[in-house]
Amino acid sequence: MMKDDILNCTQNRELSWLKFDHRVLEEAQDQTVPLLERLKFVAIFTSNLDEFFMIRVGSLFDMAATDPKTVDARSGMTPMEQLDAIYRAVAPLYKERDKTYADIKKQLTPYGVCSLNFKELEQGEKKYVKKYFKEQMLPVLSPQIVDANHPFPHLVNKEIYVTANLKQKNKTMLGIVPVPQYVSDILYLPGHDIRYIRMEKVILEHLDLVFPRYEISDRNYICVTRNADITPDDEALEINDDFRYMMKKTLHKRRRMAVVRLETAEKLSPENEKYFCEKFNIRKEQIFRTKMSMKLDYVFAIAGNLPDAMKRPLTYRAFTPQESRFVQEGSIFRQVKRKDLLLFYPFESMEPFLKLIREAAYDPNVLTIKITIYRLAKKARLVEYLCAAAENGKEVTVLIELRARFDEQNNIDWSERLEDAGCRVIYGFEGYKVHSKICLITYRNRNDIQYVTQIGTGNYNEKTATMYTDLSLITGNREIGEDAAAFFKNMSISNLDGIYRHLIVSPTSLKPRVLALMDEEIAKGQSGRIIMKMNSVTDVDFIEKVCEASQAGVKIDLIVRGICCVLPGVEGYTEHVTVTSIVGRYLEHPRIFSFGVGEEQKIYIGSADMMTRNTEKRVEVACPIMDKQAKHQINHYLDVMLADNLKARVLKSDGNYVKKEQREPFVNSQERFMREAVFARKAAEGQKPNLLKKLRHRLKR
Repeated sequence: MMKDDILNCTQNRELSWLKFDHRVLEEAQDQTVPLLERLKFVAIFTSNLDEFFMIRVGSLFDMAATDPKTVDARSGMTPMEQLDAIYRAVAPLYKERDKTYADIKKQLTPYGVCSLNFKELEQGEKKYVKKYFKEQMLPVLSPQIVDANHPFPHLVNKEIYVTANLKQKNKTMLGIVPVPQYVSDILYLPGHDIRYIRMEKVILEHLDLVFPRYEISDRNYICVTRNADITPDDEALEINDDFRYMMKKTLHKRRRMAVVRLETAEKLSPENEKYFCEKFNIRKEQIFRTKMSMKLDYVFAIAGNLPDAMKRPLTYRAFTPQESRFVQEGSIFRQVKRKDLLLFYPFESMEPFLKLIREAAYDPNVLTIKITIYRLAKKARLVEYLCAAAENGKEVTVLIELRARFDEQNNIDWSERLEDAGCRVIYGFEGYKVHSKICLITYRNRNDIQYVTQIGTGNYNEKTATMYTDLSLITGNREIGEDAAAFFKNMSISNLDGIYRHLIVSPTSLKPRVLALMDEEIAKGQSGRIIMKMNSVTDVDFIEKVCEASQAGVKIDLIVRGICCVLPGVEGYTEHVTVTSIVGRYLEHPRIFSFGVGEEQKIYIGSADMMTRNTEKRVEVACPIMDKQAKHQINHYLDVMLADNLKARVLKSDGNYVKKEQREPFVNSQERFMREAVFARKAAEGQKPNLLKKLRHRLKR
C-alpha cells in the first residue's frame, strides 16, 4: 500500500482518543445509568482528559519544539496542526461536560445529594461555613501577592489556586491562595442529606478575611496542567546510579514541567488573560473555562456516605465477582496441573490465581516463582504471598516495571518491600517497557521438572480486577511452561531476541506472527475470518494488513474500546471491516486475537494492543489458547460483545461513532456476563440442578 493510500482509510490518533472520551461522557448522559454512576462517568471523562493533556498534548508540544515538520503517518498533520485540531475539538467537550454535570446535579437534588454554591446555602449553613473557615482553614492557608518584590510562584500540576486582583491605594497586584492539598476537596454541611460545598468556593467567598487590607476584584480559581511526558530512558545517559533513584528524580522533574493547559472558573479579563499567557508561555487557545469542579475525585466517596436506602436507586446494583464454575474444590495447584483454567474478570473472581500463588508459597515441591509486574494495588496480597514464598526458601524473581506511568512511586515502594523479603527484583530494559502479564511456577514432580504458567490480558491488580474486564489463563501445558522459562531467562540476561515455540513476544515475534496469521486468512479469501479485541489500534503495518485482508474479502470484526486509527467501510480499502467500541460499567481491557473458524481457528490472548509502542517498544506476551473449553468460552465472549446493541457504538467511515439500532433481543454484554456468572455459579453449587442445562442451552443460542 502506498503512503498516500493509508491516509484514505485512517484518522489521527489524538482526535480518535478524544472521540473515545466523548463516548465516556455519553455514559454520563445515559438516562438508564443510575445518577451517581453518571456522576462518576463525568469524573472519569475529566480524569481521562487530564491525562490526555499531560501525556499526549505534552508529547506534541515537545515534538513541535524539537521536530516541527514531522508528519503523522495516519493523518498527514504536523505537531502544531494536531494541537490546533485538539483545541478545536476539546472546547465543545468542555461545554457538553458542564451541561451534563449541571443536569445530573439538578436530578440529584430531590434525593438530598446537593453540590452547592455559597449563595445557595441556608443562613445557618453560611454561618457554619464561615466559622469552619475562620477556625480550620484560615490558620493553614498560604496566601501571597505577586508584585515587584514577590515573584510569581510555581503552580503545582492539577492543584487549584484561588486568585483575585488586589488594589491598595493606586497599586494593583495579583493575590494567589493555594487550596491546601491536605484538606478535603469538599466540606460536608450538617444534616441528614448529603449537602456539600467545594473548598475552593469556601476560600473564594472569604477572600476578604485572607486579604483584609485590599480592595478585591476579579475573584476566580484556576488550575494548570503540566506536561508529564517524561521518558526516563532519555535521562539514563545522565544518571548511572541506581534505577530506583533515577525514577525518583524523574517524578520530581515531572512536577515542574511546562504548562500545557490553564483551566479557569470565570472568564478572564483581557488583561488577566494576557498576563497568564505570558507567565505560563501559553496561547489563549490553551485556556479553558469550566463551570464545574476541576478535581472530581471526591465524587467516588459520596456513595459511601449515603445510607443504603438512598444509595440503592442512585448506584449500580452491587455485584461480587463470582468463583468460576470451572474451579473445583480443593487445591487450585492440583487442578491446573490436569486442566487449563480460564478466568474472566470481573465477572469471575481473581481469587483462584491468588490462591494458586499462596499454595505455591508453601508447597515443598515448588522451586521457583517468576512474575512480571506492571501495576499493583495499593494493598496487594499478591506481594505478601510472593514475600512469603521467598521467606520459605523459594527462589522468587520479580521483573517490575518502574516506568508504569503514574504508578511509578507505588512500584518503587513495592520493589523495596519485595527485596527486603529476599525476592530477586529486576527491572526493564533501556528503551523498552516490560508490559507483559506472565507468571511461572516451577515445581518438582518426583525426578521431573514441571510448570504451571499464568498469562493474562491485565495487571496483577486486585482492585482493578473488580473494575476492568480481563482474561487470565492458567495452564499446566509443558511446552508453554518451557517457553515461559526461556522468556524469564532471556529477561534476566537482557535478551530481547528469544525464540519461543508457542508464545509470541514483542518486540521481535508478536507483530510478525499476527501479520502472518492474517496472511493465512487472506489466502482463504472470502472464507477468511478475523476477530480482534483490543484497547487501541494505531500500528500502520497492522492497518495496512487489515486493508489488504478486507480487499481480499476477509470478514474482519475489530472490537476496539479506545483509539482506532483505521476507518472501516471505506470503498476500495476497508469495506469488509467493522469497528465496535463498548463503553459500560466496566472498563473493557482484554486483548484477544482470533483467526479462522472451526477446528482450524487459532486464538491468542495477551497484553499487547496493535499500537507501535506495544509492538516495537515494549516487551509483550501473547499465548495461544489450546484447550477446547477455553476456546469455547472466548468465542462466546466475542459473540456476545459483537451482539451488544445497548452499550456498543459502531465506527463509521467518516470517523464518527453511532449507537447500534436498539431492537430485540436487547443485549448489554457486560450485564449478560454478570448474569451468566451468577447463574453458572448457582448451577455449579447444585442449588438448582436444571440451571446448568439451561445455561448450556443459552450459550448455544
